[in-house]
Amino acid sequence: MSILGLKKKQPKTFKVKVITMDAEMEFSCEVRKDLFDLVCRTIGLRETWFFGLRYTVKDTHAWLKPDKRVLDQEVPKDSPITFHFLAKFFPEKVEEELVQEITQHLFFLQVKKQILDEEIFCSPEASVLLASYAVQAKYGDYDPNFHKPGFLAQDELLPKRVLMQYQMTPEMWEEKITAWYAEHRNIARDEAEMEYLKIAQDLDMYGVSYFPITQNKRDKELLLGVDAQGLHIYSPNSKLNPNKSFPWSGIRNISYSEKEFTIKPLDKKKDVFKFYSSQLRVNKLILQLCIGNHDLFMRRRKVDSIEVQQMKAQAKEEKARKKLRSEETADLLAEKAQIAEEEAKLLAHKAAEAEQERQRLEVTALKTKEEHRLMEQKMREAEQLAVKLVEQSERRFEFRMSSIIGVFLTQGVCGYE
Repeated sequence: MSILGLKKKQPKTFKVKVITMDAEMEFSCEVRKDLFDLVCRTIGLRETWFFGLRYTVKDTHAWLKPDKRVLDQEVPKDSPITFHFLAKFFPEKVEEELVQEITQHLFFLQVKKQILDEEIFCSPEASVLLASYAVQAKYGDYDPNFHKPGFLAQDELLPKRVLMQYQMTPEMWEEKITAWYAEHRNIARDEAEMEYLKIAQDLDMYGVSYFPITQNKRDKELLLGVDAQGLHIYSPNSKLNPNKSFPWSGIRNISYSEKEFTIKPLDKKKDVFKFYSSQLRVNKLILQLCIGNHDLFMRRRKVDSIEVQQMKAQAKEEKARKKLRSEETADLLAEKAQIAEEEAKLLAHKAAEAEQERQRLEVTALKTKEEHRLMEQKMREAEQLAVKLVEQSERRFEFRMSSIIGVFLTQGVCGYE
């Protein structure tokens, strides 16, 4: 019996480890297509279109295709297979597009890591401000009685480049961050994270994926940047300011053939732009990012789907409930604070009265003690006087008796003669 042409039988289950920005999960999966959906359901994420499962194959990043079986793709042969659950596409305006709190949180963690890892350039001033919002998100309102100097010693808050740029001690950096942090009172965690993202989205390298390219096969290298706005061409040593940009609204078509990409502008009078990339896996990734970003670009300019409208309505209601709970909590805390203040005043009044009573008793005790001393002194004086009088009486009695005896003896003698 010939076995030629038979495919290797796949296992019924396989182990997967999924690493998000704040957790690790392990699954024993059946051979099926919905690993990405399983992860999204597990973490409660509904804004799935921003995210993907990234893996590494031969030193190149690749994204799992949700519509294909996991084991049918060129994934690592490890057990468990490791995937990173990350944002693949970035919004143009975070405040308008990121609806769920979990979505905002995952973006916040990822962008913060990219800034700290210097994948996104950030000036020292902006770094300190961003750090202050990160501290507010983690620690809540600043309390000088609780947040003593050194409380940020274990937190990584600034890029190493910024730390090395100035001759400042960790204590000095903490003081600068804390000065901003103290200004963020009454900002909830999700609001602080959103403020962080609103600042970060204006950074030049935010949300940009970079790839080495050449304009002709033998030309010097350039960099291609793909983001929510469009395609950008950079010099190899400058990722901040593109030499040329192609916004999605101005692109009619992007075609790909082997190693060559062609960008056709919507305006037919403009020149077609071609560039080359030599790595097949990288080219597939570029194409994926182009298609996904363009689709989202077009989607943003349409009326929200029913699902998104429902999510936004639910998020609005949840924020209203949170605000109401926050106000109720604030009122309750204010009421408790007033009660505590009144109790403190009452206790202080009682303490004052107790002190006055103690002083009165002390004075009374002193008076009683003095009176007792005076009485004892008078008694001693009386006793001394009594003894003195007795002694005087005895002396007088003895004197009188001696006088009488003397008289008697005198009279007796005279009579005898």
